[in-house]
Amino acid sequence: MKLRFLGGVAEVGRLGMLLEEGGARLLFDYGLAPSDPPKYPEPCPPVDMAFLSHSHLDHCGMLPQVAGKHAPPMAMTKPTWLMAELLQHDSLKVAKAEGYPTPYTSADIRTLEDSLALTSYRDTLPIGGMEVKFHSAGHIPGSTMFEVRGERTLLFTGDMNTADTGLVWGAHPVKCDVLVIEGTYSGRDHPDRNDTRKRFVERCIEVADSGGIVLCPAFAVGRTQEIMMLLADSGLEVWVDGMGREVTHRLLECPPFLRDHGRLQRALRAVKFVHSNHGRRLAMEGDVIVSTSGMLEGGPALGYLEQMHDQGRNAVFFSGFQVPGTNGRRLMEEGIVNIQGVDERVRCAVERFDFSAHAGHSELLQFAKATGAGDVVIMHSDNRGPLAQALAEMGLRVHLPETNDDLFPGGAPQHT
Repeated sequence: MKLRFLGGVAEVGRLGMLLEEGGARLLFDYGLAPSDPPKYPEPCPPVDMAFLSHSHLDHCGMLPQVAGKHAPPMAMTKPTWLMAELLQHDSLKVAKAEGYPTPYTSADIRTLEDSLALTSYRDTLPIGGMEVKFHSAGHIPGSTMFEVRGERTLLFTGDMNTADTGLVWGAHPVKCDVLVIEGTYSGRDHPDRNDTRKRFVERCIEVADSGGIVLCPAFAVGRTQEIMMLLADSGLEVWVDGMGREVTHRLLECPPFLRDHGRLQRALRAVKFVHSNHGRRLAMEGDVIVSTSGMLEGGPALGYLEQMHDQGRNAVFFSGFQVPGTNGRRLMEEGIVNIQGVDERVRCAVERFDFSAHAGHSELLQFAKATGAGDVVIMHSDNRGPLAQALAEMGLRVHLPETNDDLFPGGAPQHT
């Protein structure tokens, strides 16, 4: 078994992993880093089959290019496809609007659709003398861990979460010899989620009571829906802008992949959606605006921030990870955001609430131990050291590959 990463090992973004065994070559994820400009993974060679763990752009954003060049079968769950197709088309629009070269075409997305192999959890696909079984990753609806059974058993987690959220149940460990695990929160644990939920709602009410508006930049897939459900019974006037509405309707088409289908339906009825510029003016008279993009890289959120950034009674509440180089990360660290090419000092309150859909450091360790793996490969992390050290102290063989390294799990540890 040979592994090679095309990106996304010592960074959060543009993940792609090749697995070769018995003459077959499989691709797991192929995304982009949503920075300015976007960063892409290394070129992908022909593969026998591609597997997509979930629909966030850092995992799905470059799959149409693979489809256009090689047209392999593409295995994923129904909600993953419904969300990925929406985000991939939107990526083309953003690239054209920002003047970036487009790495694929609309025709490539159609080719991807023609190559789909839709699956459900616990399904097993045979490929090249191996079997690949699908398990819930607990990250967002449809997110998948892949159990690859060959000469050895490998588990590729993609992005994973072992804690239950409002949208999905948490992931459970799967026995394996080789564990390829994300390390986004290496060295960091999450605060109690119930406390975070309570504090978030309280702060939204405080800002509204003081005459301010809360802007919540949120990922269209997963985070928007979680915030909608959280605020549905708050008594606040909540507006949702961007792709959140379409994503919510698509997710409601997939009841088996949702923890509570009825609760999401009720949240949909409790909020107001922006459909026009007039709607955006009305939203500015409400209490909370939930809008893409989650990292303030385009989307309606920047337009709202342009109107409200210099008023101290307003607030920006982040709920997700902010990749280095993005507007959101700069706002958090420097208090400055780039709006229409101009750096603006943001005077309203800026706070972050940890609604992460990633497992924390302690949860990653518990998960790794429960799999029984002897070899652990850490990916998807800009700080792999703390997790690597803790796993090594547990007696596991830890691998920290760099992009384009050839890795043969079972051999000597690399880059530890």
